[in-house]
Amino acid sequence: MSLRDALWDSGHDETVEVNQRALIDKVLARYSGEFTVFRELLQNSDDARSEEVEIIFETQPEGKETEGNQHDASKPLPDLKTVLVHKWKFRNNGILFRDEDWSRLKKIAEGNPDEEKIGAFGVGFYSLFSVTDDPFVTSGEQWMAFYWKDKKDQLYARRGKLPPAPEANVWTSFEMPLREPAPIPTPFDLIRFLTSSITFMTHLNRVSVFLDDKRLAKLEKTADAPRLLSVPKGLNPRTEGGMMTIANIRSTPVHIRAEVLKWVYSLGSEKKRILPVINVPKPSIGGLFSSFISSFSGGSTPQRTVTPLPPPEEPKPDLLAINDSAVSLTVYTADVTTKLDKKFSAALHRSTKKEPPSKLRYELIYTGKRQYDASIQEDSKYPSSTGSVFQGLRADLEGMGATRVFIGHSTAQTTGIGGHMASRFIPTVEREAIDFMDRNIAVWNRELVRVGGILARSAYEYELQDIKTSWAALKPDSSDAPSEERKALVQQAIHALKFFTFHNSTPSEEVSQILEAAYFSASAAFPIISSRGIMNCSEIRMPEPSLSSFVKDLPVVPQEVISDAGNMLTALETRGYIKTITISDVLKELNSRPLATAEMVAFLKWWTKVNSDPNLAPKDQQRLPSVQATLVNAAILAGEGDTLTQLSSIKTFTTSRTIIPVPPQGPLPNHVLPNAVSKELDQTTLVSIFGWHELTVVEWVTYICSLGGKAGSTEHDINLNPQWSERVLLVLARGWPSLSDPDKEKICASLRDKTCIPTSNGMTTPDQAYFPNVNVFQDLSVVSLPSGGPVRGHTERLLQALGVRKHVELQVLFNRMIKTSQWTVADLIKYLSSVRSTLSSEELMRLKNTVAFSKESTAGEQAQGAPSRYQARQLYEPLDVFRSLNLPVLDWGQKVKWRGSSDEAKLLFELGLQRYPPLGTIITLCTDQNPQIRTTALRYFLDNITTKYEQYDANDFANLAYIPALRNSEACLAKPKEVYSNAQWAGLNFLVLDPKHQKDASKLQVAAHPSPHQLVQLLRILPPKDAAEAERWFTVISTRLSEFSKAHLQELSDTRFVPTKSGHLSPNQCYIGAQSSNSVHSSLFTFVNFGNVANSFLMACGARQEPSIEEIAKILLEDPARYYKLCGEPDRYLQELRNLAVNMKLIPSYTLMRMKRSPMLLATQYKPKLDTKGDDLDDEEWDPTYGLKRAEEIVLVDDTSAYQIFKGVLWTAPQEDLIEILYQSLGSRKLSMHVEEEYQCTAEIPHSKKAMEVRELVLERLPLFLYEHTHSSKTRISMSWLSSGQNFIAKTFGKISVVTQLRFADQRISKSRETSAIARRVKSGPIQLWIAGNSQTDMYDVATSLTKQLFDNPKANDALLLMTILSTDLRSLKRRGYNISRILKQREAALPPSVTPTELPQDPSRGKESTPLPVSAQPPPLPPKPGARSLSQFDPRGMASDLMNRAGLGPSGTSTDSRTGPATVPGTQLQVAPPSGPQSRVSTPKPTSATPTNVISHNIDLAVKACRQESGNVLQNRQSMQEVRETMNESYCDVSGTAENLKFAGELENVKIYIADDVSLGIAKTFIRDNQDALVRFVRILKPLARVYELPQSTLHIFYDATGGLIAFNRNASLFVNFRFYQSWHDAEVRNGQLNSAYISWYFTLAHEIAHNLVQPHNSEHEFYFSAICEKYLMLLGKLLISG
Repeated sequence: MSLRDALWDSGHDETVEVNQRALIDKVLARYSGEFTVFRELLQNSDDARSEEVEIIFETQPEGKETEGNQHDASKPLPDLKTVLVHKWKFRNNGILFRDEDWSRLKKIAEGNPDEEKIGAFGVGFYSLFSVTDDPFVTSGEQWMAFYWKDKKDQLYARRGKLPPAPEANVWTSFEMPLREPAPIPTPFDLIRFLTSSITFMTHLNRVSVFLDDKRLAKLEKTADAPRLLSVPKGLNPRTEGGMMTIANIRSTPVHIRAEVLKWVYSLGSEKKRILPVINVPKPSIGGLFSSFISSFSGGSTPQRTVTPLPPPEEPKPDLLAINDSAVSLTVYTADVTTKLDKKFSAALHRSTKKEPPSKLRYELIYTGKRQYDASIQEDSKYPSSTGSVFQGLRADLEGMGATRVFIGHSTAQTTGIGGHMASRFIPTVEREAIDFMDRNIAVWNRELVRVGGILARSAYEYELQDIKTSWAALKPDSSDAPSEERKALVQQAIHALKFFTFHNSTPSEEVSQILEAAYFSASAAFPIISSRGIMNCSEIRMPEPSLSSFVKDLPVVPQEVISDAGNMLTALETRGYIKTITISDVLKELNSRPLATAEMVAFLKWWTKVNSDPNLAPKDQQRLPSVQATLVNAAILAGEGDTLTQLSSIKTFTTSRTIIPVPPQGPLPNHVLPNAVSKELDQTTLVSIFGWHELTVVEWVTYICSLGGKAGSTEHDINLNPQWSERVLLVLARGWPSLSDPDKEKICASLRDKTCIPTSNGMTTPDQAYFPNVNVFQDLSVVSLPSGGPVRGHTERLLQALGVRKHVELQVLFNRMIKTSQWTVADLIKYLSSVRSTLSSEELMRLKNTVAFSKESTAGEQAQGAPSRYQARQLYEPLDVFRSLNLPVLDWGQKVKWRGSSDEAKLLFELGLQRYPPLGTIITLCTDQNPQIRTTALRYFLDNITTKYEQYDANDFANLAYIPALRNSEACLAKPKEVYSNAQWAGLNFLVLDPKHQKDASKLQVAAHPSPHQLVQLLRILPPKDAAEAERWFTVISTRLSEFSKAHLQELSDTRFVPTKSGHLSPNQCYIGAQSSNSVHSSLFTFVNFGNVANSFLMACGARQEPSIEEIAKILLEDPARYYKLCGEPDRYLQELRNLAVNMKLIPSYTLMRMKRSPMLLATQYKPKLDTKGDDLDDEEWDPTYGLKRAEEIVLVDDTSAYQIFKGVLWTAPQEDLIEILYQSLGSRKLSMHVEEEYQCTAEIPHSKKAMEVRELVLERLPLFLYEHTHSSKTRISMSWLSSGQNFIAKTFGKISVVTQLRFADQRISKSRETSAIARRVKSGPIQLWIAGNSQTDMYDVATSLTKQLFDNPKANDALLLMTILSTDLRSLKRRGYNISRILKQREAALPPSVTPTELPQDPSRGKESTPLPVSAQPPPLPPKPGARSLSQFDPRGMASDLMNRAGLGPSGTSTDSRTGPATVPGTQLQVAPPSGPQSRVSTPKPTSATPTNVISHNIDLAVKACRQESGNVLQNRQSMQEVRETMNESYCDVSGTAENLKFAGELENVKIYIADDVSLGIAKTFIRDNQDALVRFVRILKPLARVYELPQSTLHIFYDATGGLIAFNRNASLFVNFRFYQSWHDAEVRNGQLNSAYISWYFTLAHEIAHNLVQPHNSEHEFYFSAICEKYLMLLGKLLISG
């Protein structure tokens, strides 16, 4: 038998008691709906097959019903709002209660197992207890009463039989005496609720409501014979999950009649009346009558004010009169069969305690267009405060959320469409919503919702089919305007579309989403109304106004549908059911018929708009040409008569500005677009889009010329008809000035060989005709126009271009004049210049190529018989300067003086006579051997360079030496790229420009300085010889430093051109300065100094002021012993190691690997002095020995006791945190890892008072110690654990010995010693403190052993501090500054010393003005302002206020008085311990020098530059993070990245804003809009601070959370600040213009987060960099505060 069975047999049974009153109250608390009691009773009545229900409100108490229930007609009716009711009574005529019904009635939470019944949870009847404490039920001959026994919490039921009655009782009644008299529920709202409820009832048809004997309302439901419908063709009747299938559908017209007293209507409704939006036009006063009235209103005569008559008294309505109204609805009912597997059925049965039904019904109320309009009209008859009682049944076309899902009765769940729905959904317990939480129930409910989507689609299809049938029966419209019948059918279709438009359902959006998905997925086809009737969406297009003028046969969506049913059309477009008009549709229209002129114009305009659309996708733009070609090929223009023009044949068009005669004035080519079309279009688009162009004169002339010789074209034959020829010539003459030269040439080419010139000798070609003024010969063919008009102006210029002659040919002149030798060159040129305007280009070319000109000859050339004739271009203008340069000049003779401005000279220049030497010639002359010619040529070139030689480019003559220069003060000629105008370059062996030509340097394009490339080559090939030359060179070169590229500087960085004592070195091997501030570095590295200017050049080339950390590490690794020797003493070498430790992150990993293997670390080993004896030596009896060791040979002292024992055999690391971190990262291990302790003791002394006293002392003082514990070592156990039960045990033994064993490398040493106390713990058991009874207890032994159990990594200070606290009396501790009373009180309260409340109080300044909100709408609590905190939370002498005081930024420029409290600096620690007493610490060697400031500054720059922009939209928590004590105790900053997940909410002034997950969805959606002003103020605080820190603005981000103390955090170098803290602390001040407090606070916050770029955890290193960053930028903050 197991232990459990044995225990079970020995036990006894006890009952589990249930507080039934509390249980019922908690169940009823979930029933949040209105009329819950009636809802449950109505459903029970329908389940009992009741046909009629009566609800009676009795105003008289129990026992007085007979006295006052009859109303006295002489008395006024009571006010229904205030009349008090004592009892409710509900009765139905359904099946009377059976025994099992009576039994189930008194059982809570046992639902009705009948699968045909709605009830499932067994709590419906108990809703009566929401209004009564003792309900009384009668049914048939029996009764049952409920009561609370002894007025306590246990519910009892008593059952009995009713006295015999003369007639059988067919009613089942529920009587509910109210706890206290109360007003009747608002009658009108109750009746409206009953109206909606009766709709979906299966059996219930009549409901009456009474107040005593007065029947307030009677409702009666009737139904016509249902019409059996099949599932529409093409619709899938099966749901997505396959569980449910619609077998058939029935359409049942339902009529509900309501007889309601006007007494009810007079009371009004508590619900807001929802009416459709109706635009009523505002009446206006117009016409003659209003003008007449206005003429009087403008006068100055005061008018008598008309006193309005009192309104007539309305007769009092008869409140007992009955308003009789009715409504008709259509109920679509789907008969559904279910098919569930056994496993799922069993799961549903477990959840609902019912078998799932195999068959069920799904009902949908559809209100047709006529029914809807009738209900609106009916509604208008009633008071505005109520409306009709049927308002809840009217279709919700606007998506107001008025239609509900019925589960027996209305629930809070809306359908999202226009009608109510009802079916066997499984609700939540309170029956207010569909249950989507339970996994199995959710599957059932989702499938059932999908049935609703298929039923809704079927109802829509039925409605559209009816419209289609009616549309087909209509006669065709006689005009474009639709008939009234068609308009009515369109409105009916719009009504159906709006009815089945899906809106968001509430509270679960999933209902409408599933409905919509099932609705559309039921069939791939979707019918809709169109301009051609009901058609499938695939055949219909959305209308396009720009296409309607020519696409007329395509069915489109009517404009009324677009205006009134836009939401559904959007859904159809999104799902791809309906599309816009496509190119294929347009093409189909074009292929079906030719277009009239107006239609063709509309088509071309539409296509122009398509091509000009800037939003067209690149892919579509690429397809435009091919689509256009297809459309143009299909388009045909129907012209006058039966003429048809293929649009693809069109190439040109005419404009209103054309000079070309258009038909009927003259013929045009067939490729011209008819003028009736082109005049309606923008000609620029015809060119740019269709590629057509305006018919040019050239094309027209070509066409005219092509008519020559064709049959039937004699009238327009330019070769035969002089009149037509003259008209063509005059047209061309009119347009000749505007024609381009190429066009003129083409026209001339077309007409040149045509006999188109009318002359005195008939029609001739142009080259055979002469102008009338040419009268040299009598037999010439002179132009003679048939009209007799003169030949002048444009006509003259046209004929001249065609070749009509204005002078006699040159050959004639040469034959008759030149050969006679009677003319000189001057005479010939004089004649030719007189007829210059008539010379053709061919004639001028002939003159240019004719060897007809002589040059001036010397005597020697004449004797040698040199040629005397030249072309004009071979000679120069006859000037003296050209003669002095020995250039050939024209022989002009002595008779006529040469004038360069004469007409003769101009003609010669045109024929090629050179006016000045070409550029190449004059430059060549500058290199001539003759100094006179060379000097003259250079002077001529320089004097004329701006007028005649603008194209001069020295690069074209790079290989020609023509620049006068100096080489070592000697004159020479140099090439352009070899010489420089700045004389300082002569000192660097460069050629410089001759001083006489310094002013001409820019003309000659001589550079002032060598290029960086040339200077680099100079230093690489010919470096300076010594330091003096180097200083000169580097000083000169530094002036050009800005021109050097990064590549140049990089090349120089590796080039050895710096002269040093050890030869030439590259700049990256040198350091600037006579010597380093560190003498060790001066011995190991090369330092140079060439002066400030020269040094700046070397710095740019890679030289540095100090060696980098990596370089120092490498030098040290090369020879650690030499480095140590240069340091001279251990402290200096240790300082070097500190420098490496501080900047260890900057050392590459491969260098760190070398450091691990190198004997470079300083270690200490203590040896006894020679004259000492014994084992127990004092510290002064040891001599330290220093040595360089590998990391693995060194241990870290973390156990002072073991260290004292073995320090003579160990090499230990210096006891500094920074040094120990370095050694440990390189491989050194802690001493405790090499030491093992064994405890040996004699017999235990039982019941030792000494042990108890020590235990009590430890438990008393330990909270003081833990409060003062400040370092980052994690605490293993809590104080509460230690002080509870047997977790801390103290024992006394006679004698205790500790055997300490050292296992390090090959050393195995064991030593034993006695101790007065040890603490030990086996695994997770209690901590045992063993006390030695043979000696006095040494509290240091107690403290040392306890700290090993308390902390993972105890420090020596911990043992000393604990020893002090244990061995000092409380009064002395209090005197030393320990807050004894507070700490002990916190211990008694079992709280940590500083606990941040889970909810922070609201800002008191805001609480007075704000109105209390409901619990759900309350904003998150805001943190307290810093100034409101207790002084114990801050150190008044903190770093922040100290920095501000040093900068002179404290209040009134003086230091902050401690009495005023701390500065408002949330960037400092939020939880600071109170000042503690002095603490003993182990002294460590103090560094002789500090880390160089440039290293610290460099690290700060790295931290600032590391900040970056956050690019993610959702920020997730970091999965794992090493715990740091500060992050657990402080809420200021989360080093893990963020305290919760954040989502991107938006951006404000380029600063991203994020919202935390704990912010409610309602607040998050409107957060930026609601807090825009405060957010902008916060951003404008952060922007100046970003400039102070030189941070890019994009690195700053704002977040908002609902709770918590997180002020800011650093996530992967992105900085996040909390808007909630800004709003609480600073926004009120900033809004009033007081910015400095906010600046100071967020300045320190940002510094804190920037420091995390260097150090992640909150420790001393982080605090160091936080202080350094604050100090570096403090002066800039001061300037900001002064300016602000």
